[in-house]
This record gives sequence, C-alpha cells and structure tokens, in this order.
Amino acid sequence: MEQSLKTWRTPMLIILAGCLISLLNFGGRAGFGLWLDPMSQAFQWNREVFALAIAIQNLVWGAAQPFAGALADKYGSGRVLAAGALIYAAGIYLVGVSDTPVALSLSLGLLVGLGVAGSSFAIVLAAFGRMMPPEKRSTALGIGTAAGSVGQFLLVPLSQVFIDAFGWQTALVLLSLVPLIVIPLSAVLVGRAEPAAGEREQSLGEAIREASGHRGYLLLVAGFFVCGFHVAFIQTHLPPYITDLGLAPNVAAWALALVGLFNIAGAYASGVLGGRYSKKYLLSSLYLARGVVIAAFILTPFSVASVLIFSAAMGLLWLSTVPLTSGLVAQIFGPRYMATLFGFVFFSHQVGAFLGVWLGGYLFDSTGSYAVVWWLGVALALFAALIHWPIDERQVARLAEAG
Repeated sequence: MEQSLKTWRTPMLIILAGCLISLLNFGGRAGFGLWLDPMSQAFQWNREVFALAIAIQNLVWGAAQPFAGALADKYGSGRVLAAGALIYAAGIYLVGVSDTPVALSLSLGLLVGLGVAGSSFAIVLAAFGRMMPPEKRSTALGIGTAAGSVGQFLLVPLSQVFIDAFGWQTALVLLSLVPLIVIPLSAVLVGRAEPAAGEREQSLGEAIREASGHRGYLLLVAGFFVCGFHVAFIQTHLPPYITDLGLAPNVAAWALALVGLFNIAGAYASGVLGGRYSKKYLLSSLYLARGVVIAAFILTPFSVASVLIFSAAMGLLWLSTVPLTSGLVAQIFGPRYMATLFGFVFFSHQVGAFLGVWLGGYLFDSTGSYAVVWWLGVALALFAALIHWPIDERQVARLAEAG
C-alpha cells in the first residue's frame, strides 16, 4: 500500500475523490458521438472526418497512457491528474473553433487524447490499487470503474440538452469546464507507491521486462484490444446508427446514457466477483456474452425497444472488463508499477478503439452500412473469450517469495 498518507486522506475520501474524477473524465468524453451529425452538417464533412478525429483521440490516449502511468508511479497520481485535466479542458474548448479536418484532428484528436490519458480512470485505478489492501482492491476497482458510468449517465443527456438549447459550439464551451473540477480533487491522490515489506526493490525497466515475458500479460494485452474495439465503435457510431434508422436524436442520447446506467451495476458486480472468483474465467464469460448481445441486436427487428434492451444489456458488460483486467495486472505483478503496466495493456485497448471508430466511419462511407463492423465485433468477442481462458493468474515468483 501507499505509504506516508496524510491523516485527512482516509480510504473513504480517497475512493470518493477518485470516483468523482472518473465520473467527470469518462462522462465528459462519452458523448462526443452526439457532435458527429451537427459538426458534419455544419462543415459539409463526410462521416469519416469526425470518426477519424475520434480514432486519433483514442490512439493518442492509448499511446500516452503508459507514459502518464510511469509519471504517476514515479511522482504520484495527483500531479498527473491535474496536468491532464488542463489539457483535456483546452482540447474540448478548441473543438468548438475547429472548422477544418486538420484542426479537428489536433483538438479532438491530439489534445483531448493527451488530456484524457493524464486524467483518466486508469490513473485513478492505479492509485486505488496502491492505496487499498489486497482484499478490498478488486471491489475498489469496480467502484472506480462504475463511477465513470455514472458520469456517462448524467453528462451525455446533459450534453444533448446543451446542444439543443445553445447550439453545438456553446455546448462544447460548457463541456470544457467539466475537466477543471478534477484539479482540486487530484490533491487527494498525491503521493507515490513504495515496495511492500519484504518485496525486492524493482526498477521500472525490470518491471516492464518481467511483464513482457509473461504469457498471461501478453494475452491480457491482446484481449483488451477487443474491449476497445467494441466500446469505441458503439460509443461513437451508435447515435448516428440509431438516427439513420429513423429514431430521434434524444433516443440516441438516452441509449448511451442507459449503457452508462447499467454499467454502474455491471462494473461494481465485476469488481466484487473478481475478489471472489477467477478473474480470467469471468473475463472469458463477459466477452462471450458481448458477442451474443451484439448478434442478437443486429438480428432482431429494429425499434426503440430493441435499442433500449441492447443498451441495457451492453451496459452490464460495458466496462466490466476493466476491474478484472486491471485487477489481474495488480494480482500477478503487484501494485508498485500498476499504472505503467496497465497503461501498456490500455494502449492495446486504444488501438482497438482506433480501428473500431475509424472502420465504422470508413465502411459506412464506402458501403452505406455498419453491418460488416457489427459482425466483426461478434467475431472479436469470441476470440477474446478464448484467449483469456489459459492465463496463469498466480503471482510472479518475485512476489511469491516475498510473501
């Protein structure tokens, strides 16, 4: 656990501050798909332009996450969260004045991607991993992940209200204020981790080499790619998919909100179950269930009811992979370099997100349909269900000897 905590930073306060940060970070970016249609219409862009900017955002976020994690491991989570929040706010504000594809890629893609990496739930979860005792760690990770979905449930509909009431540009100015609230909250998560009693001191380079040589870690990296593909494609393209088929934009907004609402239960339950049962088997089951839900959605006659049922079912599975995946990293390698090691796993997630978002836009513009991407999501779900099964969940020898 993290050492030298000030007395005012109780475990309850740490969890509360971390959850609020996750709520604000995740909720702010969860509704970017709501701006796809109004911005594309305003500037006469095809759908791929906005999709590419979101894809760049996901890739930049993923590429920056290991470095943000390394800084958090070395200097503490608080400083990284505060800096990331400033960049995040600036990026959202500049989206509102981005009137060319290049400007949009720089603001919504590069800056927002960097800002999200620094202020993301990955940094918060790593802080929880360091600060919480092992027997409470999985539940804390589930709570932190669920908090992000509370943000999605609250802020996505609010974003649509802002767009309807003030226009898409003013709505972005208002949204850019949200990340600034992270800055005072980040003070609760300052500090860095120290080796546990009896644990051999390990350098960052040694930790990376140890993980990269572990078969289970590599399988986690591959499996989290699929999670990113699913989440980013659905988050960005579900709103236009719904409106393309004749439903109102507020149905699309509530569909995303419903995903967030049900993920509160799904992520929390995942964290609790991960503390009691095999995390790898739970992950295999979650990915298999995703494939079934997606296949049922595209094979069922389209209606408001089918959209809401799909959103609720997918919400239960949405980020339930996160406490299990991050928990396995801490369980196998220890919490000392959790932010860095989970950062590399998360980079794979974001490569998947890049492909999911970009392929969605590209194939829609090319074929007029999302069908190929939906079915690719089903196939990838089956792939992820298979590759998590053989992961070795035991602690590495270094930790087993120290214990």
